[in-house]
Formats: sequence, structure tokens, C-alpha cells
Amino acid sequence: MEGPENKNEPAPEVLAELSALADGTLDPERAAAVRDRIASSPELSTRYEREQRAVAALAIVRSERAPSRVRASIESERRRRSRRPLPRLGTAWGTAAVAALAAVALALALLLPAGAPGGPSVSQAASLALRGSAMPAPLPGGAYPPATLSTDVEEVYFPNWSGRFGWKADGQRIDRLGGRQAVTVFYARAGQRIAYTIVTAPALKLPHASTMSLNGTKLQTFSLRDRLVVTWRRAGHTCVLSGVGVSQAELSRLAAWKLPAATA
Repeated sequence: MEGPENKNEPAPEVLAELSALADGTLDPERAAAVRDRIASSPELSTRYEREQRAVAALAIVRSERAPSRVRASIESERRRRSRRPLPRLGTAWGTAAVAALAAVALALALLLPAGAPGGPSVSQAASLALRGSAMPAPLPGGAYPPATLSTDVEEVYFPNWSGRFGWKADGQRIDRLGGRQAVTVFYARAGQRIAYTIVTAPALKLPHASTMSLNGTKLQTFSLRDRLVVTWRRAGHTCVLSGVGVSQAELSRLAAWKLPAATA
């Protein structure tokens, strides 16, 4: 039997905007107000984190060419559950939610290619960009200042692109991906934002994507939902650069950039 209606349940229009913010379809003029509302509500914060995870999972499934019926099913489930109360332990709905999440996890396990046995994919590494920055941007420094930033992954330093290309570091985050550390630095220029992730060795399995060589670097390019992704390897590490509305030529130019000989 259904319990009493939760009078504190957010209004449907609030949940719709939260879902739209997570998947990038919200009117930009509403984004700041919705973010403020989320920040002031623990419940909405929890819902928003859940939405972001669902969007990231769906983006990965899409990028890996999952059957259309699977993509449609996951998207429909995400939209439906974003408008429903959070599950409470011991309720029938809570049990159903756990089962639904397990089904999505199983679908991802069957559809996503692995790198090393049981390892994550490049698509999963690229999806970390959807989580946004969690820490302040690194400052210029590291092994070869001012050409590098102070953040590195096993001595593979992030580049300082502010002077040469105009892309200035404006945030970073650190995640765990299949037992590996994955560090992402975000760069901004003229209202656009890109994300550069470096994953610790061993390198992830190369995706099935178009390939080109630029400045002696082998680059692979593919789409992850509305993001364009370029990936390559450097010193045994997997590097992933992505952005929305940024051209392949620009991402490739950044990915293939190398330290000036005099600096290195």
C-alpha cells in the first residue's frame, strides 16, 4: 500500500529543470538559479548527483554504439525516476530502484569494451568531464615552467596553454577509474570549456575511432553524446581531451602540442 504523499517533495517543474541541467538541455538563463537551488537543498543535491551519474552512463552507452532500444530504455528510465521521490529503504520502490540500477550496471558491463581485463574504457575516462571541477585550478609550475602546470600524473605534467593558445586552467578534479587514478584539468577560453584527463598506466584499450597523426602523435577522435573527444597516449598513460562546441582541429592541435625543445 502506498504511504502518505510526501508534502516536501519538490515540484515537478523543479525536478524537470534539475534533470535538464544535468543533461545540458536547460535554458542557460536558468542555470545559475537552478544551481543555487541545488546548493541550498541536500535532497536536490543528492538528486542532481544521481542525474549526473545517469547522464554519464547514458553518454557512454551511446558512444559505444549500444542498440537503440537499450539507449532508449535507459533514457526513459532516467527521465521517469528524476520525477519520483528518492527511494527509502524497506519500501517496494526502493527495491525496484536497486533492481533498475543493477540492470543498468549489467547493460554497461555487457556493452562497454575493456582495456586490460576488467579495465575501464576511454569513453568512461572522457565521461569524467561531465562531473565538473571539484578543486581550484593548478598554477603554472611542475617540471618545465611556465610551459607546464603544477599538477602531474606520474610525472606526466599538464600543459599550460594560457600563453600560446589562450586556454587558461580554471579547475581540476581527481577520480578513481577501475583502480587507476584519473586526474582532470579544465581549461576555459572565450566562454568555452574543455577537459583534459590523464589516466595512470597501463594505458587503456584504444577505441574504435578515426585516427590521424599530428606532430608525431597518433590521435583518435570520436563523439561522446554532444562532446567531441580526442585521445592519445603519452609515456604509457592515456590522455583524453574533450569539449562541447570546440572544433576537432583545435582539440587536435592542443593534444599534439609538445614542450618547446629549449624548455624540455
